[in-house]
Amino acid sequence: KQLLIWSNLLRALIVPLFLLVTGPEHLWIIYAVTIAQFTLSAIFEPGQSAIIPALTDPDDLVEANTLVSVTWSVMLALGAVLGGVFAYIFGTQAALIADALTFAIAAGLIFWIDYQPELARKLRKELEIEPKEEEDTSFMEGIRYVLRTPQMLAALFVKFGGSVGNVDTLVTIVATQIFIMGNDGEVSLSLLYSAFGLGAFIGPMLTNRFNDGSVQQMRRLIIIGFASMVGAWLLWGVSSVFFMVIFAVFIRGLGGSINWTYSVIIIQKTAPDAKLGRMFALDFAGFQIATVISTLVHGWLVDQVPLEQLHWIILGTGVVAIVPLVVWIWIVKRLETQESSPAALEPSGA
Repeated sequence: KQLLIWSNLLRALIVPLFLLVTGPEHLWIIYAVTIAQFTLSAIFEPGQSAIIPALTDPDDLVEANTLVSVTWSVMLALGAVLGGVFAYIFGTQAALIADALTFAIAAGLIFWIDYQPELARKLRKELEIEPKEEEDTSFMEGIRYVLRTPQMLAALFVKFGGSVGNVDTLVTIVATQIFIMGNDGEVSLSLLYSAFGLGAFIGPMLTNRFNDGSVQQMRRLIIIGFASMVGAWLLWGVSSVFFMVIFAVFIRGLGGSINWTYSVIIIQKTAPDAKLGRMFALDFAGFQIATVISTLVHGWLVDQVPLEQLHWIILGTGVVAIVPLVVWIWIVKRLETQESSPAALEPSGA
């Protein structure tokens, strides 16, 4: 809880540093502040996911994580529109100050959270994954646990595989250089991010109708998430009108939210309480690694290809995204086969 508070307070102090950028010679400030932001996010995001079992009853984990996903999605959809309009009316400097204030407010809200670690222990007991001996809290033990536990290794693949292809890079290019609305594309950019947020809002709410709360069923529903992302990239690649691009980004947000929400719940349900923080740290690291690689590749390709040929990059991303989908289908089938013999999946030394 304290880490969550301090990470938000530090972000509230870091964001205004963007105001120091007044010309190309200050580009290094953008890189430095962005790195600092991502570093703090790498603390906040795993901590947020790890603390949820201590805030809710075990039977409500699906609903709790869906609420987290829905809240994030609504804020993205609403915030993108409001942020675009706010920046258009008051300017980017005022928008940055407002952004910093939101982190400070979030820290204040977290301060009032009633943290109950006994709920997490209750979940561990119900799932019979309490450690049988004194827990090794080293980071390397966390890695060893992942390597000897197929279920956990599979869960950590979801966000990594779903991050093939960087939405942010292509959304920014499309909004500011192809379908320009507003002075510099602020309006078109806000519409695309709102569509992504709306898709993320609807995704888990749709699939929750078929979710019985079991890890096995959530793995199957993640297949829908991966398939939606592939379809979104391919649709986006053949879209020549802005409305179709908005719809494709909406579908991409829908699939990504399904995968993000259910992979978090699977980790919460299968990892020992003492390892939750390390599991989510590794999970977020995989997500960031895939995102960074995708951003670099997309950035390089955009520099090499004429703007009118951008659709080939998007279509190519859709083709590449088929690989994680196929891999995940194989993983699900293999785990279901192995789980018919529980001893085959028992982590040694756990």
